[in-house]
Amino acid sequence: MVCTTLLAAASVSCSASDGTKQTTITIGTFGNFGYQGLYRRYEKQHPGIKIEERTSAYADHHTSLAAHLAAGYGANDIEAIETGYIAQFKGEPQRFVNFLDEGVTNRNHRWLDWKWAESLAPDGKSQIGLGTDVGGLAICYRRNMFRQAGLPVDRDAVSRLWPDWKSYFATGRRFLQAEKNGRVKRGTKWFDGGGTVFNAMMGQAPVGYYAHGNKLVVATNPAVKAAWDQVSAAGQEGQSAGLMPLTTDWNDSFARGQFATIPCPAWMTGLIQDRAKSSAGQWDVAAVPSRGGNWGGSFLAVPAQTKHRAQAVALAKWLTQPAQQAYIFRHTGNLPSEPSLYAEPSIVHFKKAFFNNAPLGKIFTKAASDLRPRYEGPKEGDIWLTFGRGLKRVEDGDQTSDQSWRQTLAEVRRVAAGSQP
Repeated sequence: MVCTTLLAAASVSCSASDGTKQTTITIGTFGNFGYQGLYRRYEKQHPGIKIEERTSAYADHHTSLAAHLAAGYGANDIEAIETGYIAQFKGEPQRFVNFLDEGVTNRNHRWLDWKWAESLAPDGKSQIGLGTDVGGLAICYRRNMFRQAGLPVDRDAVSRLWPDWKSYFATGRRFLQAEKNGRVKRGTKWFDGGGTVFNAMMGQAPVGYYAHGNKLVVATNPAVKAAWDQVSAAGQEGQSAGLMPLTTDWNDSFARGQFATIPCPAWMTGLIQDRAKSSAGQWDVAAVPSRGGNWGGSFLAVPAQTKHRAQAVALAKWLTQPAQQAYIFRHTGNLPSEPSLYAEPSIVHFKKAFFNNAPLGKIFTKAASDLRPRYEGPKEGDIWLTFGRGLKRVEDGDQTSDQSWRQTLAEVRRVAAGSQP
């Protein structure tokens, strides 16, 4: 087989020994999108197509994409974009293929209306991304650790422990006391890291980091400071394992059993199962404090610089069709963004043995149906990571809560202005 690399689109064209032309479509992702089985199926249905997935860390992926778009070369044929970054990229719709020009519409509300709107350019004339999944929110918890700590284990009883976040942190203090008394393995913490819990709390706030018009309101929005105060106080008490979300250390922590609870959008269930294979049946899923909220969800976009526009568009369309979204939910846990699937018995009644047969379909389809997402601005993802770093400084004892708050606000302003913290 002879191949030619096309650097301008980070893609490859090949000719097999029989002269058949083969095109490699590259797709850039972060985390586990659950596409591997679908790639094989698509390649079998389309003999001239080979798919190559390139996965990198969450922040690195989006930073790299922005750099390649600015340079005009180097982007993959298809790029995944997380909801925290979609506002940034849809502000430059000319850098992407417009799916409206490719016959894609949201007639009959195929996607959740708010999901469709999230990737629609401000003027409404360009759709840069096709929705893959939505997050929703729950709490994933370790049954064995709860039992050791003398806490309820049944998911309904666990949900009643924390009608609000104040109760959640109060339960964390009970857990820490059990750890100090030797009932729970020494060093085990209540939650993974401040950035994760803070993000869940902000996912429930009616107003987040931005107000409409992309006005930065982190310093004036009381919900931001209230979440910071609660999470930083819990961190100072020792409830946090001090892990930065979506890092290698955080990924590895699931197998090490370093914490008892974690805010859990639908896609997190697949990550936990993948990273903590030896703890099958020890996990379960309960309601999130204060109920409702959203964390995450992504889109597939096709950069305008691709040399394989037709093939990339066709693949992006196929991967986001209802049948494929249903497959991914059953195999990975990523909740479909297509509401027609929420009434499908195979989705609604879906349970997973790994999570003690928790009714994941019922839990997360209800969460998605009840979602009222808040407005998100162009640097949403970077701002969240900045708050996560600030909370970690408190957890590590490097700064007081007030010191880190002031530094974090200054860093957020720089991030929002386009500079690195």
